[in-house]
Amino acid sequence: MDLIKQLVERAKANKQRIVLPEGTEVRTLTAADRLLAEGVADIILIGNEKEIKDQAANLNLKNIDKAEILDPASYEKKETYTNLLFELRKSKGLTIEQAAKLAESPLYIACLMIKNGDADGEIAGAQNTTGDVLRPALQIIKTMPGISVVSGAFLMFTSQQQYGKDGLLVMADCAVTPDPTAAQLAEIAVATGNTAKALVGTEPQVAILSFSTKGSAKHPLVDKVIEATQLAQQIAPNMMIDGELQADAALVPEVGGKKAPESKVAGKANVLVFPSLETGNIAYKLVQRLGGAEAVGPILQGMAAPVNDLSRGCSVDDIYNMVAITANQAIAAKQK
Repeated sequence: MDLIKQLVERAKANKQRIVLPEGTEVRTLTAADRLLAEGVADIILIGNEKEIKDQAANLNLKNIDKAEILDPASYEKKETYTNLLFELRKSKGLTIEQAAKLAESPLYIACLMIKNGDADGEIAGAQNTTGDVLRPALQIIKTMPGISVVSGAFLMFTSQQQYGKDGLLVMADCAVTPDPTAAQLAEIAVATGNTAKALVGTEPQVAILSFSTKGSAKHPLVDKVIEATQLAQQIAPNMMIDGELQADAALVPEVGGKKAPESKVAGKANVLVFPSLETGNIAYKLVQRLGGAEAVGPILQGMAAPVNDLSRGCSVDDIYNMVAITANQAIAAKQK
């Protein structure tokens, strides 16, 4: 988990403005206090100011006064955000009255802050579902140019040092898109490679997985992976991407050398891209539970600015880590 320490130090050196729309939630407040105490990020809490401060006092939190607190009922930029939302969504039938109501919703305010340049990233999900977190993000922030699909990656810290980067693998999509088309799968592969480069600091070697390696099986599901590989290579010609590869061919040098001797990725993959959400979600949880791996995520990919979703069962440490990751995504996006 040394990577998390590196991400925290990188965030401290280039502080980003991270908005937490669930500002009165206990775990969120506790994580915010720690983040502020350690100077990891500039924190913006959305919620009733008195309730936040009373909650902080009850929890004996000493640093919440360092946060910017935005009260949805009375903040000064409500008219600005209402007009921004109306302009973004009027073609979809949104009225100015509806925009004004949505501009009092913390999840919408957080995205409007990012869109207006008042924040650099968002973390939510301790109280809200993934759908509730993603809806305003897709309506307001939208996907980055050239990307039409959002996906969720996990950093998997395993004890198997011979795989990935000293046991660290990036896996996707494990959280968002159930049955991607070949074109969407290609975008997910490129986005996951970019996540690996931005967060892990390594050159991605991306394997798009299948139950077939280089024609060992024939099936429409295999054809989708082959097409996705070709498209991904066209999208990112300078990124090492290959498929279709079975998991062992992607990870194990001896197997990769036998099954795909001409591949530059086989046996050396540090990024694993699954052909469907079903396979990705099952795989990461098996690696986590049976293999004892530490899973950090999901890290949302494909958004025009960093927005990350938490599990409603998340811990204070999960929130702390995801703020550091979001800050690093924001740093990488600005550098790019």
